[in-house]
Amino acid sequence: MKMITLGSTGITVPQNAFGALPIQRVTMDTAVQLLKNAFKGGMRFFDTARAYSDSEEKLGHAFEGIRDQIYIATKTQARTPEAFRKQLDTSLRLLKTDYLDLYQFHCADTCWRPGDGSGMYECMLEAKEAGKIRHIGVTAHKLGVARECIESGLYETLQFPFSYLSSEKELELVTLCKEHNMGFIAMKGLAGGLITNSRAAFAFISQFDNVLPIWGVQKQSELEEWLSYMDEPPAMDGELSRFIEKEKTELTGEFCRGCGYCMPCPAGIPINNCARMSLLLRRAPSEQWLDKEWQANMKKIEDCLHCGQCMEKCPYGLNTPDLLQRNYEDYQKVLAGETKVS
Repeated sequence: MKMITLGSTGITVPQNAFGALPIQRVTMDTAVQLLKNAFKGGMRFFDTARAYSDSEEKLGHAFEGIRDQIYIATKTQARTPEAFRKQLDTSLRLLKTDYLDLYQFHCADTCWRPGDGSGMYECMLEAKEAGKIRHIGVTAHKLGVARECIESGLYETLQFPFSYLSSEKELELVTLCKEHNMGFIAMKGLAGGLITNSRAAFAFISQFDNVLPIWGVQKQSELEEWLSYMDEPPAMDGELSRFIEKEKTELTGEFCRGCGYCMPCPAGIPINNCARMSLLLRRAPSEQWLDKEWQANMKKIEDCLHCGQCMEKCPYGLNTPDLLQRNYEDYQKVLAGETKVS
């Protein structure tokens, strides 16, 4: 297993890390066991966030007593210094630690800088001086914000969506981070569930010696799949390369990644699944998508207000109302039996 060093941080871990967003959906006992099994299997970097409900608390319970053997990264969505300090103290308490290896501004829509009047970056420096955090990072979904943060020289890591479906401009971020000796943490390596071949996903990212993927895990079977690559990591070969090229022809372009940053919808539409229902029916076929609950959810598209809020919030610049309408039309064809779920 390749070891990755996150830029200037000195954090060096296997190129196979744990994304703890999904464990908020399982019980405390299940989550703690998953996290302990991940550690036993060789994972050493664990990423969570204050916004992931009880995810931090679950990490705290799992790693009490072995804190010095792992790296913990968490995030704050605070937009004021007061909220920043409160969230940081809450994270430290729940994680049962007196320091964080990496603290990140979560889903940043601006590049916080010293002297910009917000006081936000100063909060990071204050926390670092106090020994509460060791390294300063940022997560983003917008290319412009990501580039600005890299070029600012103020951040030690960037967390950004990255998979074999990434565009050339997104690939450029990896190169730019390397040039600036900045760590790159890859989230959404499975493109929000649209990528279903873990070997291909892993092999693609393993080509980059400065990228650390964090795989979202909520089941033991998922964890075992990722841990199996510790001893036998998939390498890019002709077969996987051809597979990825075929995937890209189908999935590159205007499709919803399911990030949910467009939510909530004033019309009550669960956009993050409704806007990609056609792909879900083809790539993750399940009768669940056709039950009465999802029929009702999809019907809400008829009540779209065309207010534009989802388009303003979409980090990928998608025409979300148009995507919703197209997916609704496809869905109705499936219900009518004109198209099969395959």
